[in-house]
Amino acid sequence: MRSRMWGGTAAVVLGGLLATGCGSGQKGATGENAGERARNAASGAYPVSVTDCMGSKTTFSAAPEKIVTSNASGLELLLRLGAGARVVGTGFPPGRGTLPGGLDEQARKVPVLGRSVIPKEKLLGSGADLYIDTFASMGGMGGAGMGDAPTPDEFKAAGIKHIYLKSTACAAQRTSPVTDLSAVEADIVSLGAVTGTSARAQKLVAGMREKTDAVRKAVGGTAESARPTYFFFDYDAGTKQPTVICNRQIANAVITLAGARNVFADCDGDHQRADWEDVIARNPDWIQLGVRDRGSGPANKKAFDEAERWLRSNAATKGLKAVREGRFLRIGSEPTTIAGVENADTVEQIAKTLYPGKVG
Repeated sequence: MRSRMWGGTAAVVLGGLLATGCGSGQKGATGENAGERARNAASGAYPVSVTDCMGSKTTFSAAPEKIVTSNASGLELLLRLGAGARVVGTGFPPGRGTLPGGLDEQARKVPVLGRSVIPKEKLLGSGADLYIDTFASMGGMGGAGMGDAPTPDEFKAAGIKHIYLKSTACAAQRTSPVTDLSAVEADIVSLGAVTGTSARAQKLVAGMREKTDAVRKAVGGTAESARPTYFFFDYDAGTKQPTVICNRQIANAVITLAGARNVFADCDGDHQRADWEDVIARNPDWIQLGVRDRGSGPANKKAFDEAERWLRSNAATKGLKAVREGRFLRIGSEPTTIAGVENADTVEQIAKTLYPGKVG
């Protein structure tokens, strides 16, 4: 899940709406000032520009008609925005039944171009005019990494604009900890502007804020020292040496907003390999069994059971306070570590467990 660098520069990622000179009246190439561009984006007008991690922009003169997504995260966002009919392919497809409500049925209709990373030839030959990457590198998802990913010139030759979800792809490049969901919200607003679904994007963001604001109101007054410590156990990343959530990963924001203290919030970056001795030294109050979705309720339960059994039986972890007291949260990896609408649901779910009676 770490950002990939091509040719020494950051790959283009989906960012906030271009706001250079906001309020200053500066003109862009189209003659619009920043305020006019923002109004155009909100109304579904074009052109719309989005920025990348380094401030470079990608401009859309019209809504894309054929979109390919790298995985289920980008696909789900487009489905929620009402742009699912324009998705002509995806990689890392969601398991049957894993998406909520009617989104699952819609997702089943999307052609699968790759069960993991989409092969280069399939992507370039897909006929897409937009490719949305959730991560700059897919290695953290259990795939083979980006491998022979198309170069910027190859994307251009195929007529495909290539953008990323900034909240995840730029994680390792941030200079301060991520403690809220503003970057995720910005991605949703930007993606809504690009696809001409801004009104829906605003509703999704408003729904997320309603949930996180309610949690903040309920537990925000809890002193930092009184907040329970929290460890995200990435079971699928391997148990020999734990992969921990650092302070630039969106999960750090989810944990913080829920009123907990990420025990690895002192490590800069998105993820980091640690030792079990490090976990033991921090002795968390709660442990999230962060397994990846297996595609069904029974399969997920089995994976959660396996993760808990490992912690209880392993000599290095069975003495941890959370393990001894059975303080486990069975919440999947995806809604915690991948940018999306369900990040707010996870904040609410964690807070309800850690603060019973305070969060409705």
